Formats: sequence, structure tokens, C-alpha cells
Amino acid sequence: MPSISLAGAENKAVTPAPAGSAGVRVLHCLQMSNALHVPFDAATARIAEGTRSPAYPRLVIATTIMASSLAFIDGSVVNVGLPAIGRSFHAEAIGLQWVVNAYLLPLSALLLLGGAAGDRYGRRRLLIAGVLLFGIASLACAAAPTLILLLLARFVQGASAAMLMPNSLAILGQSFSGEAKGRAIGIWAATGAAAGAIGPVLGGWLIDAGSWRLAFLINVPLSAAAIVLASRYVDRNVDDIAGSLDWLGGALVTAALGLATWALTEGSGRAWSPSTFVVLGTGLIFLLVFLSAERRLGTGP
Repeated sequence: MPSISLAGAENKAVTPAPAGSAGVRVLHCLQMSNALHVPFDAATARIAEGTRSPAYPRLVIATTIMASSLAFIDGSVVNVGLPAIGRSFHAEAIGLQWVVNAYLLPLSALLLLGGAAGDRYGRRRLLIAGVLLFGIASLACAAAPTLILLLLARFVQGASAAMLMPNSLAILGQSFSGEAKGRAIGIWAATGAAAGAIGPVLGGWLIDAGSWRLAFLINVPLSAAAIVLASRYVDRNVDDIAGSLDWLGGALVTAALGLATWALTEGSGRAWSPSTFVVLGTGLIFLLVFLSAERRLGTGP
């Protein structure tokens, strides 16, 4: 048997394997694998992090439901207590109307800004801050000695509801994907509708059992429970997708919605005076300026 020089074999060109052989198929597979390789960069990691299934899906859903139910229930439970509040403060019908409107006005005006702030600074962080502020404002409502202080506390309640409502829904969107996301959002919406219907019944029972102040005090333990659940079971945000918050757009849309809501409330409650039309027109102007600014921002370089 003739000897084979290894040194000479290294210098010789390797003869290609015949077409269709196992060697060619392996080589082609390796080439296709390299060609189809997609780098898993930081942005992809954030997307995957935002759409993964949470470790405790039921507790995440329960947290968002408990947080948003604070706003849903409070929006309806107070209506039942208005006569008792009027007797306590010797307030007229116009003043009692603002017990409800002082809550709805900042809620409608700040809702878009609250969602945008969650995208920028973290939805979990904004949810916890909103629930905490809502609980403090509820405690202030229960202890309010005058109607003016009650209205101020109700305004803070509305502002905090604008923080927690959009971010509770956004947390479900980032925590679930596929069919699980649709199911979680459906449960959240159905429970919110049920909470709004239960509010008047709960309010009437609390007022009969004690005082209208209990309708606000019940929010305090619920807020504490929601904060504990959110701190333990809602994942920290890693998907801050917005580079910076659009402060100009937020200020414009907040002014537009706030002025329009105030004008519609005053017009339907009292009368459509010239000043009411001026405020409504100003709100519409702010809305047009907002749309123009956002369009210019979207078509910019």
C-alpha cells in the first residue's frame, strides 16, 4: 500500500462533492442558515419582552381590572350620593352638578396625555402613580369639610383616573399576545362595564349603611391592594418606545378637550350664553391647532 504525504494532501484542492451528495446538501443548508440569520438586537429584545406571556397572567388581569374599576365605579357611585352631599353642604343643584363634572373634566382632558406619558415613562410606573394618587384623592374627598375642597379633590381624582385607565389597558397589550391578548382585553372590558353598573347599587348601600363619605373611603383599601399587586406581578417596563413626550401636542389637546367639555357642561346645565360659545369656540381652535401641529410633526424630516 503506497504511503500518502499529509503535507501534499493539505496543498491539494479538495475535489467538490458530486451534485446531490450529502456534502453539498449540508453546505447549502449552512449557507441558507447564514443568509436567513436575523440579528437579535436590543429593539427586538424589547419587542419580545413586551409581548411575552407573564408569569402570573391571572394576577396581571386582576391587577388591571382592580385599578380600572376604581375609575369605573367612582364615576357612577357618586351620582347616588349627590342628595346626601347636598344636604351635608347645603349646596344647590348647580354646585352638585360639578361634583360629577369636576371628575369627568380632567378625565376627558388628560386621557390622551396619560397614555402618552405611560409610553414614555413606563406603563407600570404610571399605573402605580395613578392608583396611589387616586387613593389619596379619595381620602381627601371623604374628609372634605366644604364643597370647594370636595370639588378640588374630585378634580385630582379625575386626573389620576386619566393616568391609570389607559395604562391598565396598555399593560394587557404588552403582557399578552395573540388570542391571549384578545381574551384578556375582553375580560377587562366586560368587568369594567359590570363595575359601572354595580356602582349605583354599591353607593346606595354604603349611604344607607353610614354616610356618603364611605363611597370614597372604599377606594382606599382597593387602591392599596392594586398597588401591591402591580408592584409584585406586573413586569417592569422595558419598552419605552417614545423618544420624548410631545409636550406641545399634549398641552394643545388637553386645552381643547378641557374647554370643550366645560362649555358643553355649562351649556347643558345652565344656558348657552355668549361666554359659553366663546369657550367652546376657543376649544375648537385649540383642537385645529393641535391637528395642524401633529400633521406638521408627522411630515417633518
